[in-house]
Amino acid sequence: MSFISRRTILRGAIGGAAVGVSLPLLDCFLDSNGTALAATGQRLPVRFGTWVWGCGFIPEKWIPTTVGSGYAMPADLAPLEPYRDKLALFSGFDVKLDGVANKPHITGCLGLRTGIPVPNENVKAPTLDVLIAQKIGGNSRFRSLEVSTCGLKNSYSYHAAGSPNPSETSPAALYRRIFGAGFQDPNTLAFEPDTRIMARRSVLSAVTEDRRKLMRTVGAGDRQRLDEYFTSIRQIEQQLDLQLQPPAPVKDFSRPAAPAGEGKGSEMGQVMETHRIMADLLAKALQVNQTHVFNVLFSDTASNLRREGETTTHHTLTHEEPTDPQLGYQKEHSYFATQSMVAWKEFLDALSAIPEGDGTLLDNCLVLAHSDCSIAKAHAVEGIPVMVAGNAGGAVRTGYHLAGNGDSIARLGLTVQQAMGVQVERWGQLSMETNRTVSELIA
Repeated sequence: MSFISRRTILRGAIGGAAVGVSLPLLDCFLDSNGTALAATGQRLPVRFGTWVWGCGFIPEKWIPTTVGSGYAMPADLAPLEPYRDKLALFSGFDVKLDGVANKPHITGCLGLRTGIPVPNENVKAPTLDVLIAQKIGGNSRFRSLEVSTCGLKNSYSYHAAGSPNPSETSPAALYRRIFGAGFQDPNTLAFEPDTRIMARRSVLSAVTEDRRKLMRTVGAGDRQRLDEYFTSIRQIEQQLDLQLQPPAPVKDFSRPAAPAGEGKGSEMGQVMETHRIMADLLAKALQVNQTHVFNVLFSDTASNLRREGETTTHHTLTHEEPTDPQLGYQKEHSYFATQSMVAWKEFLDALSAIPEGDGTLLDNCLVLAHSDCSIAKAHAVEGIPVMVAGNAGGAVRTGYHLAGNGDSIARLGLTVQQAMGVQVERWGQLSMETNRTVSELIA
């Protein structure tokens, strides 16, 4: 055998049935730094994700007083000090309304994610995670994975109007989806295609000609709807094709144990624990290339989180709790804002705990963390807090705070897409439309 790659298989037959044995991860599959796959010349895959928390922040506890790399960490960002060099903080970027009524806790979140003023959930364009998944999500088992740790199935990831990607809310169900039936352990030596997957692939292939004939007989409107439908079928076919091939070995991977919890509570302690479990599962899924795109909802934009034993939710507190005269802000609301940043730090812990190449999984990720508003009491969509974590395999620069001074937040969405390889020069609509990237973020 003169040439081997990470997909080389030793083939044979047992009782007339074809079997294959894959190879372990060998040094010759990597470059001298342990990062690039020598067989293809490509680097380890870059992943993209979003992490959302609801009801904004306390500005004086979140926004640094200076810009650049030498800023002092405000109180709520103090837990993130270990990741100072892996974070870029963005303040003062706005969702522009253009006369459209601000629908509380929706407009800011979806305006940020679509680049257009949106009054409600009738999204007029795919969210940026979907656009990025179209670019980098095709070579993984799942085009994207959505999880929610607060018990609500929302994800704020949309293909189009009325077509959201629902979140998984149960750690046990998330485990079964990723590591249950259909999962191929990349470090198992023997590989045999799943006959059920082969059958599904055959059924889809069998109707290809009928799909083409149907497209020629319907009107323009129906062709557009059918094209969207058949595109999803083609994506399923691609994913099934991947499952009929042996997965590439993954160094330092071990299949996680199944969690017991269903994780449907909204008390802060329950949500934090659910978040830790799901963060670890998602990190393992990224490590073993089950997906390259993910969306995490820590708390809904109208946050349903509550303290243990209490019935009043975080969202209700933002409107009904009086401002503490000594502190100058709402004390209970501040508790939830602070805990959200603790959870964000713990999510970064999960990504950083996995070694990959000459760094960690976080180094090969770009995670866009954001809320839905700045001041929750006013539902303000000016100055929505945003962070970028990870270096996208070297594609982005971190380690600083940048003030937007009222610029369109679509500049961040455009820059993130370009960093992930999406061929887009302008993004957004109306006054949100822009061709100006955030040059500080591009490496």
